[in-house]
Amino acid sequence: MLGNIGIWQLLIVLAVIVLLFGTKKLRTLGSDLGSAVKGFKKSISDEDADFKDKPAVESKEQPTTDEQTTAAKTEQKEPQ
Repeated sequence: MLGNIGIWQLLIVLAVIVLLFGTKKLRTLGSDLGSAVKGFKKSISDEDADFKDKPAVESKEQPTTDEQTTAAKTEQKEPQ
């Protein structure tokens, strides 16, 4: 469907957009969009760097098996 659109149709659409919004508004919109993309990329790279710099958090609790978990639950249920 888009294969049927020629260069002249695209130029006409571009001319209509420029007439509707004006070059100043389009320039402002383009710079705002560029700043937003730049900020997004910076935040993603900062998060990646923070993630790589932080050591893995070690848990103080020892991993339990199913038997230990079941035993602990039954001890809690029994009145003392």
